[in-house]
Amino acid sequence: MPEETDAVVRIAGVIKEFGPLRVLDGISFDVARGQTVAIVGRSGSGKSTLLRCIAGLETIQGGTIAVCGHAVGTPGSAARAQLRRDVGMVFQSYNLFPHLTVERNITLALTLVKKQSKEEARKRAADVLGLVGLTDKTASYPEQLSGGQQQRVAIARSLALQPQVMLFDEVTSALDPELTAEVLGVMEDLARRGMTMITVTHEMGFARRVADLVVFMHKGKVWEIGPTEELFAAPRTPEFRQFVRSEL
Repeated sequence: MPEETDAVVRIAGVIKEFGPLRVLDGISFDVARGQTVAIVGRSGSGKSTLLRCIAGLETIQGGTIAVCGHAVGTPGSAARAQLRRDVGMVFQSYNLFPHLTVERNITLALTLVKKQSKEEARKRAADVLGLVGLTDKTASYPEQLSGGQQQRVAIARSLALQPQVMLFDEVTSALDPELTAEVLGVMEDLARRGMTMITVTHEMGFARRVADLVVFMHKGKVWEIGPTEELFAAPRTPEFRQFVRSEL
């Protein structure tokens, strides 16, 4: 396991409630720099809510989350800006601006938020489109792209801001198998390049192949956690054994 000092994301005793419903119930684990973590579990186990809490999109009722040494949820615009720099998040829906070209979808935040010149932003866009294999789509509009290509643009847009951590929330669940493979290939390449990634996924083959650490969530808790190979080889609880069987 990684040294404590390597932790880029530190989650300790996190509680999240929606009214009387406790969705996250004392979640704790660390993510080391360069590590790929797969969060798996049935629908309703709290996986996506946890990701949204790490990104600062939901307020927690207990515990702490720290990213790159900064506490998530610290009041003030400077803290929020720091979190936006540290964390990139890609959702199931691509959230691209339909009226903007692929290039402008990527350069918009670079020019408005990072105050880069148009020339700098266009160079950065070209670099990240190269990473996701879409250098020929610079002038295309989202409606001219397949779902897999749109999701790869969404990944490129997040990468352009040079985050320390990338969060992926079921990014292939709306795609057919061929397009799913296309997007997972990009994520696998990012893992090889040493990007710190936390991904909520139902793609067990991807989790087994790419993740360093697997977190199995059940009823809002971390039910099992451990190195991927070890966890899949010998599930410790009947709930995880059943989950693995059902996903094969």
